Amino acid sequence: MTTLVDSFARRISYLRLSVTDRCDMRCVYCMSEDMQFLPRAEVLTLEELARIARVFVSLGVQKIRLTGGEPLVRKNVSWLVHEIAGLPGLRELAMTSNGMRLAPLADELRTAGLQRLNISIDSLRPERFREITRVGDLEAVLAGLRAAKTAGFQRIKINSVILRDRNDDEVLDLVGFARDQGCDISFIEEMPLGVIDEHDRRAAFVSSDEILARIAEKFGVIPSTESTGGPSRYYRFADSDVRVGFISPHSHNFCSACNRVRVTVEGRLLLCLGNEDSLDLRHLMREVGVDDAGLQAAIINAMQLKPERHHFDLSEPPQIVRFMSMTGG
Repeated sequence: MTTLVDSFARRISYLRLSVTDRCDMRCVYCMSEDMQFLPRAEVLTLEELARIARVFVSLGVQKIRLTGGEPLVRKNVSWLVHEIAGLPGLRELAMTSNGMRLAPLADELRTAGLQRLNISIDSLRPERFREITRVGDLEAVLAGLRAAKTAGFQRIKINSVILRDRNDDEVLDLVGFARDQGCDISFIEEMPLGVIDEHDRRAAFVSSDEILARIAEKFGVIPSTESTGGPSRYYRFADSDVRVGFISPHSHNFCSACNRVRVTVEGRLLLCLGNEDSLDLRHLMREVGVDDAGLQAAIINAMQLKPERHHFDLSEPPQIVRFMSMTGG
Protein backbone atom coordinates (compact mmCIF):
# COMPACT_ATOMS: atom_id res chain seq x y z
CA MET A 1 0.00 0.00 0.00
CA THR A 2 1.18 3.51 -0.84
CA THR A 3 1.63 5.65 2.27
CA LEU A 4 1.73 9.39 2.77
CA VAL A 5 5.09 10.76 3.88
CA ASP A 6 6.05 14.43 3.98
CA SER A 7 9.45 15.94 3.26
CA PHE A 8 10.41 15.64 6.93
CA ALA A 9 9.84 11.86 6.92
CA ARG A 10 6.63 12.11 8.95
CA ARG A 11 4.05 9.48 8.03
CA ILE A 12 0.52 10.82 7.71
CA SER A 13 -1.97 8.37 9.18
CA TYR A 14 -4.68 10.68 10.56
CA LEU A 15 -7.25 12.76 8.65
CA ARG A 16 -9.49 15.37 10.24
CA LEU A 17 -12.43 15.70 7.87
CA SER A 18 -14.79 18.66 8.28
CA VAL A 19 -18.40 17.96 7.34
CA THR A 20 -19.67 21.53 7.84
CA ASP A 21 -18.47 25.03 8.72
CA ARG A 22 -21.76 25.73 10.51
CA CYS A 23 -22.33 25.44 14.23
CA ASP A 24 -25.19 25.84 16.69
CA MET A 25 -22.83 27.58 19.14
CA ARG A 26 -20.68 30.70 18.77
CA CYS A 27 -17.80 29.96 21.15
CA VAL A 28 -15.80 33.11 21.84
CA TYR A 29 -12.44 31.45 21.04
CA CYS A 30 -13.64 29.79 17.83
CA MET A 31 -15.62 32.30 15.80
CA SER A 32 -17.11 35.76 15.69
CA GLU A 33 -20.66 36.33 16.89
CA ASP A 34 -21.88 37.24 13.40
CA MET A 35 -20.43 34.53 11.18
CA GLN A 36 -20.74 34.28 7.42
CA PHE A 37 -20.99 30.65 6.36
CA LEU A 38 -20.21 29.04 3.01
CA PRO A 39 -22.86 28.97 0.28
CA ARG A 40 -24.29 25.48 -0.19
CA ALA A 41 -22.74 25.15 -3.67
CA GLU A 42 -19.25 25.50 -2.20
CA VAL A 43 -19.76 22.76 0.39
CA LEU A 44 -18.72 19.20 -0.41
CA THR A 45 -21.56 16.73 -0.74
CA LEU A 46 -21.70 13.75 1.60
CA GLU A 47 -20.76 11.57 -1.36
CA GLU A 48 -17.69 13.73 -2.05
CA LEU A 49 -16.69 13.57 1.61
CA ALA A 50 -17.05 9.78 1.56
CA ARG A 51 -14.93 9.63 -1.59
CA ILE A 52 -12.16 11.71 -0.02
CA ALA A 53 -12.19 9.45 3.03
CA ARG A 54 -11.93 6.38 0.82
CA VAL A 55 -8.95 7.79 -1.08
CA PHE A 56 -7.10 8.75 2.10
CA VAL A 57 -7.64 5.30 3.62
CA SER A 58 -6.31 3.76 0.41
CA LEU A 59 -3.16 5.85 1.04
CA GLY A 60 -2.61 4.42 4.51
CA VAL A 61 -4.67 6.75 6.71
CA GLN A 62 -5.87 4.67 9.67
CA LYS A 63 -7.78 7.23 11.72
CA ILE A 64 -10.42 9.70 10.60
CA ARG A 65 -12.06 12.29 12.84
CA LEU A 66 -15.23 14.02 11.65
CA THR A 67 -15.26 17.68 12.66
CA GLY A 68 -16.96 20.95 11.89
CA GLY A 69 -18.17 23.51 12.84
CA GLU A 70 -20.53 21.15 14.58
CA PRO A 71 -20.79 17.89 12.61
CA LEU A 72 -24.22 17.03 14.00
CA VAL A 73 -25.84 20.01 12.27
CA ARG A 74 -25.09 18.29 8.94
CA LYS A 75 -28.19 16.47 7.70
CA ASN A 76 -27.73 12.70 7.25
CA VAL A 77 -24.29 12.70 8.85
CA SER A 78 -25.02 9.15 10.09
CA TRP A 79 -25.02 8.00 6.47
CA LEU A 80 -21.52 9.40 6.08
CA VAL A 81 -20.43 7.69 9.31
CA HIS A 82 -21.70 4.37 7.95
CA GLU A 83 -19.91 4.80 4.63
CA ILE A 84 -16.59 5.66 6.21
CA ALA A 85 -16.79 3.13 9.04
CA GLY A 86 -16.87 0.29 6.54
CA LEU A 87 -13.67 1.23 4.72
CA PRO A 88 -11.14 -1.64 4.77
CA GLY A 89 -7.97 -0.59 6.57
CA LEU A 90 -9.55 2.13 8.73
CA ARG A 91 -8.80 1.42 12.37
CA GLU A 92 -10.68 4.25 14.05
CA LEU A 93 -13.53 6.60 13.19
CA ALA A 94 -14.07 9.41 15.71
CA MET A 95 -16.03 12.64 15.97
CA THR A 96 -15.62 15.91 17.86
CA SER A 97 -18.96 17.43 18.85
CA ASN A 98 -20.24 20.14 21.14
CA GLY A 99 -22.86 17.63 22.27
CA MET A 100 -25.92 19.88 21.94
CA ARG A 101 -27.61 17.59 19.38
CA LEU A 102 -26.07 14.35 20.54
CA ALA A 103 -28.78 12.93 22.81
CA PRO A 104 -31.23 11.88 20.05
CA LEU A 105 -28.44 10.77 17.69
CA ALA A 106 -26.07 8.81 19.94
CA ASP A 107 -27.58 5.37 19.29
CA GLU A 108 -27.82 6.02 15.55
CA LEU A 109 -24.20 7.13 15.33
CA ARG A 110 -22.95 4.15 17.34
CA THR A 111 -24.93 1.73 15.16
CA ALA A 112 -23.56 3.41 12.03
CA GLY A 113 -20.03 2.62 13.17
CA LEU A 114 -18.74 5.68 15.02
CA GLN A 115 -16.24 4.43 17.59
CA ARG A 116 -15.08 7.43 19.62
CA LEU A 117 -16.46 10.78 20.70
CA ASN A 118 -14.87 13.98 21.95
CA ILE A 119 -17.34 16.35 23.58
CA SER A 120 -16.48 20.00 24.22
CA ILE A 121 -17.31 21.25 27.73
CA ASP A 122 -15.60 24.46 28.83
CA SER A 123 -17.61 25.10 31.99
CA LEU A 124 -19.90 23.21 34.37
CA ARG A 125 -21.78 26.38 35.31
CA PRO A 126 -24.83 26.93 33.04
CA GLU A 127 -24.62 30.73 32.93
CA ARG A 128 -20.87 30.74 32.33
CA PHE A 129 -21.23 27.98 29.73
CA ARG A 130 -23.73 30.13 27.86
CA GLU A 131 -21.44 33.15 28.13
CA ILE A 132 -18.46 31.29 26.61
CA THR A 133 -20.54 29.61 23.90
CA ARG A 134 -22.86 32.63 23.50
CA VAL A 135 -25.88 30.35 22.90
CA GLY A 136 -25.02 26.95 24.39
CA ASP A 137 -27.27 24.89 26.67
CA LEU A 138 -25.16 22.98 29.20
CA GLU A 139 -27.98 20.62 30.17
CA ALA A 140 -28.43 19.57 26.52
CA VAL A 141 -24.70 18.82 26.32
CA LEU A 142 -24.76 16.78 29.53
CA ALA A 143 -27.79 14.89 28.21
CA GLY A 144 -25.76 14.14 25.09
CA LEU A 145 -22.90 12.83 27.21
CA ARG A 146 -25.27 10.57 29.14
CA ALA A 147 -26.80 9.29 25.91
CA ALA A 148 -23.37 8.55 24.46
CA LYS A 149 -22.43 6.50 27.52
CA THR A 150 -25.72 4.60 27.32
CA ALA A 151 -25.15 3.95 23.60
CA GLY A 152 -21.91 2.17 24.44
CA PHE A 153 -19.25 4.66 23.38
CA GLN A 154 -15.98 3.81 25.11
CA ARG A 155 -13.33 6.29 26.32
CA ILE A 156 -15.40 9.37 25.66
CA LYS A 157 -13.16 12.41 25.98
CA ILE A 158 -14.06 15.87 27.22
CA ASN A 159 -12.27 18.80 25.55
CA SER A 160 -11.87 22.05 27.49
CA VAL A 161 -10.35 25.29 26.25
CA ILE A 162 -9.15 27.23 29.29
CA LEU A 163 -9.15 31.05 29.31
CA ARG A 164 -7.72 33.11 32.15
CA ASP A 165 -10.32 34.84 34.31
CA ARG A 166 -13.10 33.13 32.36
CA ASN A 167 -12.98 29.47 33.35
CA ASP A 168 -9.49 28.73 34.67
CA ASP A 169 -10.96 28.50 38.17
CA GLU A 170 -12.89 25.40 37.01
CA VAL A 171 -9.91 23.24 36.05
CA LEU A 172 -10.16 21.04 39.14
CA ASP A 173 -13.96 20.88 38.88
CA LEU A 174 -13.68 19.71 35.27
CA VAL A 175 -11.13 17.05 36.23
CA GLY A 176 -13.36 15.87 39.07
CA PHE A 177 -16.34 15.73 36.72
CA ALA A 178 -14.37 13.70 34.16
CA ARG A 179 -13.25 11.28 36.87
CA ASP A 180 -16.83 10.88 38.12
CA GLN A 181 -18.06 10.23 34.58
CA GLY A 182 -15.23 7.86 33.67
CA CYS A 183 -14.24 10.13 30.76
CA ASP A 184 -10.79 11.23 29.67
CA ILE A 185 -10.25 14.99 29.50
CA SER A 186 -7.93 17.18 27.44
CA PHE A 187 -7.12 20.81 28.18
CA ILE A 188 -6.42 22.88 25.08
CA GLU A 189 -4.46 26.09 24.72
CA GLU A 190 -6.45 28.55 22.62
CA MET A 191 -5.60 28.40 18.92
CA PRO A 192 -4.88 31.87 17.41
CA LEU A 193 -7.00 31.41 14.29
CA GLY A 194 -9.20 34.18 12.95
CA VAL A 195 -9.49 37.77 14.15
CA ILE A 196 -11.65 38.13 17.25
CA ASP A 197 -12.44 41.20 19.36
CA GLU A 198 -14.26 39.47 22.24
CA HIS A 199 -11.09 39.04 24.29
CA ASP A 200 -7.34 39.52 24.21
CA ARG A 201 -5.84 36.11 23.45
CA ARG A 202 -2.52 36.97 25.01
CA ALA A 203 -4.14 38.10 28.28
CA ALA A 204 -6.43 35.04 28.30
CA PHE A 205 -3.63 32.53 27.74
CA VAL A 206 -3.17 29.78 30.35
CA SER A 207 -0.31 27.38 29.69
CA SER A 208 -0.65 23.63 29.92
CA ASP A 209 2.14 23.58 32.51
CA GLU A 210 0.14 25.84 34.82
CA ILE A 211 -2.94 23.66 34.48
CA LEU A 212 -0.93 20.48 35.02
CA ALA A 213 0.61 21.92 38.19
CA ARG A 214 -2.82 22.66 39.63
CA ILE A 215 -4.07 19.17 38.83
CA ALA A 216 -0.95 17.46 40.17
CA GLU A 217 -1.21 19.35 43.47
CA LYS A 218 -4.79 18.18 43.99
CA PHE A 219 -4.86 14.68 42.50
CA GLY A 220 -1.32 13.60 41.70
CA VAL A 221 -0.56 12.50 38.15
CA ILE A 222 1.73 10.02 36.44
CA PRO A 223 3.20 10.71 32.97
CA SER A 224 1.96 8.26 30.35
CA THR A 225 3.37 7.17 27.02
CA GLU A 226 -0.14 6.40 25.74
CA SER A 227 -1.42 8.11 22.63
CA THR A 228 -4.74 8.31 20.83
CA GLY A 229 -3.02 9.21 17.57
CA GLY A 230 -3.44 12.95 18.05
CA PRO A 231 -1.44 15.78 19.63
CA SER A 232 -2.40 15.23 23.29
CA ARG A 233 0.28 14.48 25.91
CA TYR A 234 -1.35 12.23 28.49
CA TYR A 235 -1.05 11.72 32.23
CA ARG A 236 -2.74 9.14 34.45
CA PHE A 237 -4.03 9.22 38.00
CA ALA A 238 -2.84 6.65 40.50
CA ASP A 239 -6.41 5.96 41.63
CA SER A 240 -8.29 6.10 38.32
CA ASP A 241 -8.19 4.84 34.73
CA VAL A 242 -9.12 8.32 33.53
CA ARG A 243 -6.46 10.12 31.51
CA VAL A 244 -5.83 13.85 31.45
CA GLY A 245 -4.28 15.24 28.28
CA PHE A 246 -2.83 18.53 27.13
CA ILE A 247 -2.86 20.02 23.64
CA SER A 248 -0.23 22.74 23.77
CA PRO A 249 0.39 24.50 20.45
CA HIS A 250 2.17 27.37 22.23
CA SER A 251 4.00 25.97 25.25
CA HIS A 252 4.89 22.50 23.96
CA ASN A 253 5.07 22.51 20.19
CA PHE A 254 4.09 19.06 18.90
CA CYS A 255 4.89 19.56 15.22
CA SER A 256 7.87 17.19 15.11
CA ALA A 257 5.51 14.25 15.55
CA CYS A 258 2.67 15.57 13.38
CA ASN A 259 0.87 12.71 11.65
CA ARG A 260 -2.25 14.50 10.42
CA VAL A 261 -3.78 16.70 7.76
CA ARG A 262 -7.17 18.39 7.48
CA VAL A 263 -9.76 18.66 4.76
CA THR A 264 -12.19 21.57 5.09
CA VAL A 265 -15.80 21.20 4.02
CA GLU A 266 -15.07 23.33 0.95
CA GLY A 267 -12.50 20.73 -0.08
CA ARG A 268 -9.21 22.39 0.85
CA LEU A 269 -6.56 19.91 1.94
CA LEU A 270 -4.75 21.84 4.68
CA LEU A 271 -1.30 20.48 5.35
CA CYS A 272 -0.86 22.43 8.61
CA LEU A 273 -3.18 24.07 11.14
CA GLY A 274 -1.03 27.21 11.12
CA ASN A 275 -0.29 27.48 7.42
CA GLU A 276 -2.33 28.39 4.33
CA ASP A 277 -0.66 26.06 1.83
CA SER A 278 -3.39 23.77 0.54
CA LEU A 279 -4.68 21.65 -2.32
CA ASP A 280 -8.14 22.26 -3.78
CA LEU A 281 -9.70 18.79 -3.85
CA ARG A 282 -13.13 20.14 -4.78
CA HIS A 283 -11.72 21.65 -7.96
CA LEU A 284 -10.02 18.37 -8.85
CA MET A 285 -13.21 16.39 -8.33
CA ARG A 286 -15.75 18.77 -9.85
CA GLU A 287 -13.98 20.82 -12.52
CA VAL A 288 -11.08 18.57 -13.52
CA GLY A 289 -13.00 15.34 -12.96
CA VAL A 290 -10.03 13.25 -11.83
CA ASP A 291 -10.54 9.62 -10.90
CA ASP A 292 -9.43 8.15 -7.59
CA ALA A 293 -5.95 7.44 -8.93
CA GLY A 294 -5.61 11.08 -9.91
CA LEU A 295 -6.74 12.19 -6.46
CA GLN A 296 -4.22 9.83 -4.88
CA ALA A 297 -1.40 11.26 -6.96
CA ALA A 298 -2.36 14.86 -6.18
CA ILE A 299 -2.54 14.15 -2.44
CA ILE A 300 0.82 12.36 -2.47
CA ASN A 301 2.44 15.32 -4.24
CA ALA A 302 0.81 17.79 -1.82
CA MET A 303 2.65 16.23 1.12
CA GLN A 304 5.74 18.14 0.02
CA LEU A 305 3.91 21.37 0.94
CA LYS A 306 3.56 20.35 4.58
CA PRO A 307 5.80 22.68 6.61
CA GLU A 308 8.05 21.58 9.41
CA ARG A 309 6.02 23.44 12.04
CA HIS A 310 3.56 26.21 12.73
CA HIS A 311 4.66 29.56 14.16
CA PHE A 312 1.93 30.80 16.48
CA ASP A 313 2.74 34.04 18.30
CA LEU A 314 0.17 35.52 20.66
CA SER A 315 2.02 38.85 20.68
CA GLU A 316 1.26 39.37 16.99
CA PRO A 317 -2.04 39.70 15.08
CA PRO A 318 -3.27 36.32 13.79
CA GLN A 319 -1.41 35.21 10.69
CA ILE A 320 -4.25 32.83 9.79
CA VAL A 321 -7.51 34.68 9.21
CA ARG A 322 -9.74 31.61 8.88
CA PHE A 323 -11.58 30.72 12.05
CA MET A 324 -11.22 27.36 13.75
CA SER A 325 -14.76 26.50 12.69
CA MET A 326 -13.72 26.90 9.05
CA THR A 327 -10.50 24.95 9.59
CA GLY A 328 -12.16 21.81 10.83
CA GLY A 329 -11.91 21.23 14.56
